[in-house]
Amino acid sequence: MVYLIIGGSGSGKSAYAEQLMECFTGVTEKYYLATMQIFDEEGEKRKEKHRAARQGKGFLTIEQPRDIKKVVEQIKPGSAVLLECMSNLVANEMFGGAGEQGLTERVCLGVQRLAAQTELTVIVTNELFSDGIRYAPETERYLAALSALNNA
Repeated sequence: MVYLIIGGSGSGKSAYAEQLMECFTGVTEKYYLATMQIFDEEGEKRKEKHRAARQGKGFLTIEQPRDIKKVVEQIKPGSAVLLECMSNLVANEMFGGAGEQGLTERVCLGVQRLAAQTELTVIVTNELFSDGIRYAPETERYLAALSALNNA
């Protein structure tokens, strides 16, 4: 089963996703697939804050900012995984990874492999296009790519 949790920045979607994961019993393990790429001290502090918030919830954390299909073998069959978050993953793939060419297919393949390995896959992503703002062309391409992946 795959759940897609969509919401605005700071809306509580991550906390909701973690609560949803706690409702499922009978899975072998619970994984937290963290996609935030750390660039500086502020990012490191944010990562540690998130780890502390998850402490005691039974998650095994895997940090994988790009190419999530590489971690599928680390996840036990029959487990549950929380992918946090699609927005970071798409940005990392698009701007620091293999680029825009084939992005949707590449990321979808990783998610499909992940979902095939697990009993439960919960994906957190950002809500898009409700602000009515026009962005720079590069940002517009990112939003379109994230939207295509959310739809997929």
